[in-house]
Amino acid sequence: MDSAFGLFLMTFSWVSFTCDGQSVKSAHVLDLIIRDHTFMALDKNLRTAIPQSVDLPANLSGIGVDAVRFRCGSLRRYGAHLKEFHLGTGVTVHPCIERVMLIRQNMGHNWSSIYYANYDLSGYQLVSPIVGLLAYNADDDDANSSNPFQLGIVAGERPMTIDFTNATKLNKEDGIKPLCASFEGDGRMTLAKGNPSTPLVCVAKRHGHFGLVVESPPDQFRNKPISRWKVAVGSTIGAALGAFLLGLLLVAMLVRVKKRSRMVEMERRAYEEEALQVSMVGHVRAPTAHGTRTTPIIEHDYRPHPR
Repeated sequence: MDSAFGLFLMTFSWVSFTCDGQSVKSAHVLDLIIRDHTFMALDKNLRTAIPQSVDLPANLSGIGVDAVRFRCGSLRRYGAHLKEFHLGTGVTVHPCIERVMLIRQNMGHNWSSIYYANYDLSGYQLVSPIVGLLAYNADDDDANSSNPFQLGIVAGERPMTIDFTNATKLNKEDGIKPLCASFEGDGRMTLAKGNPSTPLVCVAKRHGHFGLVVESPPDQFRNKPISRWKVAVGSTIGAALGAFLLGLLLVAMLVRVKKRSRMVEMERRAYEEEALQVSMVGHVRAPTAHGTRTTPIIEHDYRPHPR
């Protein structure tokens, strides 16, 4: 029943996330996708202690993955070296019955940005890609299982080292002292100073994801105090400019009202002069009217009335 449920979960995650890798927003989910691709891509007869690169689909381009299988006893006795990671002797893997699969991840600069959304990186910025080292059970009966489970890697007397020399543009001559960031599985990020002699090499006690960070440069315009005299001068200039603009607006309104009143007066006078003609009598304008009386007509055939 459990194996069937695990197969269903793996199939569901495969269909959901391989269709559009860029939709992955969780670092943990991305680890599971890389794990599934790795176990499906590698031959079950993978030779022990021989690293092999893993080709990911195009929607996961930019991520580098390498895998190697060890016997737990041999790993403890001889240690291992896998790209940036070096595991000293005495390293233990738990629980481990016989074999373990180490999967090394390099998220590249594009996929490393997913850690900004999953961890609190405020005040810091990454100067290297995120690299990870995880371990899974790889016994013959479980190498091609539907749900390989994760194991724990614990360093022995010598800590595990992660060399970022070839993974960052920083160098010793820059004088920048980066911090080693460890991204824990519970969502916490821990910072530690590197060795002054090897600032680009980080040390760790256990498996996980790691990167180099530096403090973000402060914003010179953010939270910068402003002197009081600058505030006073700015307020005075602003008030004067506002009063000047308001005065111009009032003057324009008065001119417009006066002009409109003159136009109305001229129209009224023109109407009155048209209705009642006005003529000049000396220096005085006086109205004149047309004659309205009927002109008398002499009747020629008038005859006096007889008495």
